[in-house]
Amino acid sequence: MEQSKGRRVILFPMPFQGHINPMLELANILHSKGFSIAIIYTNFNSLNPSTLNPNFTYHSIPVDLTENEASIKDPTLRLSILNAKCVEPFRECLSGLLSDDVNSEDPVACLISDPLFDFTRSVAESFKLPRIVLRTGGAASFAVYAAFPLLKEKGYLPIPDSRLEELVTELSPIKVKDLPAAMPNCDPEDFYQVITNMANEPKASHGLIFNTFDDLEGQALATIRQEYYPNIPIFSLGPFHKCGPTTSSSSTSLLSPDQSCISWLNTQAQKSVAYVSFGSIAKIDHAQFLEIAWGLANSGQPFLWVVRPGLVQELDWHEALPNGFLEALYERAHVVKWAPQKEVLAHPSVGVFWTHCGWNSTLESICEGVPMICTPCFSDQMVNARFVTDVWKVGLQLEHGIERGEVERTIRRLMVEKEGVEIKERALNLMEKANHCLKEGGSSYLSLDGLVKHILSL
Repeated sequence: MEQSKGRRVILFPMPFQGHINPMLELANILHSKGFSIAIIYTNFNSLNPSTLNPNFTYHSIPVDLTENEASIKDPTLRLSILNAKCVEPFRECLSGLLSDDVNSEDPVACLISDPLFDFTRSVAESFKLPRIVLRTGGAASFAVYAAFPLLKEKGYLPIPDSRLEELVTELSPIKVKDLPAAMPNCDPEDFYQVITNMANEPKASHGLIFNTFDDLEGQALATIRQEYYPNIPIFSLGPFHKCGPTTSSSSTSLLSPDQSCISWLNTQAQKSVAYVSFGSIAKIDHAQFLEIAWGLANSGQPFLWVVRPGLVQELDWHEALPNGFLEALYERAHVVKWAPQKEVLAHPSVGVFWTHCGWNSTLESICEGVPMICTPCFSDQMVNARFVTDVWKVGLQLEHGIERGEVERTIRRLMVEKEGVEIKERALNLMEKANHCLKEGGSSYLSLDGLVKHILSL
């Protein structure tokens, strides 16, 4: 495989957990191919370099959100404020890194940034620095984002309540209700603008990278290459977390994972545990929380449940649980604020993953052959869930909201009944494909080689 020859790559992750993880995993992959790595990060949701790869250089920029800004409920407005605040500090940081190039043994080859950080284009162009875009979500959802102007023209956007169960014929098997919806408290027109801006960003870049693999999203990747971005190279070299070298001491988590869940899993029978986590942003109300709690309890299966601070709106989870709930379940339940998810999903005791279907969680579950229960919340998660259930057929979706009876039945369908055996077989088959694509001659192996050559040619 191609190796770099003393070149440096600058990476600038969006300061949110689902964007940080794949960007830093990509950094590890490129470092293993001989590139020097510089990471730029904001004070907002700041990285902790002492927990990260010691071979990288880290450069913080003085960008933070005030308490009032951080509490703004409209995420598109928060993003707009963050982008505006980043421009000049990012420009100064980049200028400093590039001025070091004069006598450097490892001159900067390119910048890799997130398409939601749209200001990076003009800043990079002002320095004549090539910029490659990393899409931290899946290819199928990005194809849907790229189709937003068409969807608006066809009357699918804003999403019409009367047509939710209809198939979007241009994007089968996506239903109208699966189309990426604005997050709560977000103006639909502002959301549309953010998405179309993001989808346009790669067109002015030197390439687009996806954390996916051809056997998983080959059709979506082909559509993206042919219909939306025919003039730039596209690289699908995932799953990142299985591709690059990792060290047990390196942690990209903004929350501290509770390792007690691993020792608890060690006491449980093989494939018996339902692991439940809805990611780093999703919120549920108290009524939904109780339905989840009773559905898990009534399923009869042991469960590991991540209830991070802020998951239950306006309540601490200890306050939200019924009195004596955990005590009554004895050793069958373990609740933590945050879990080392990759380690949990790889544990032989885990039999199913109840997830919000964020792309990182979806891919991590696929890579361990763990079937999923899907409760998508917003943005690309509905598209991911539809592919999990209807295309890859490695999970089941709670189609009618969170209700304890359906929760109990769905867990049992996957973990006890015959239907679950077939789904597990498909999940294991997909896991094998994920492993194969990274081996010599596999699609992601070849795509990574192509990316290295491309960066060296810039």
